[in-house]
Amino acid sequence: MRAIVTVLGKDDIGIMSFVTTLLAQQNVTILDISQTILKEYFTMVMLVDCAKTAIPFAELAALLEEKGREYAVSIRIQREDIFNAMHRI
Repeated sequence: MRAIVTVLGKDDIGIMSFVTTLLAQQNVTILDISQTILKEYFTMVMLVDCAKTAIPFAELAALLEEKGREYAVSIRIQREDIFNAMHRI
């Protein structure tokens, strides 16, 4: 199952590494990634494949949100089909 991951926060060294390591630890494959710095804010959007993760999607979402708070960034994940329906893609 594919999903969209968004990451937002004050720019800091290692955010991309932190997030991609979290995903790799859960066997989530990054299919595409876009990131930019808007003034002092870091923004990243990823298309990921969650097919190989061993934990339920809701648990993965909660883990990413919790770990994001520890690093002072917002990390959200949405199923691709729900994201598309919400944004009429």
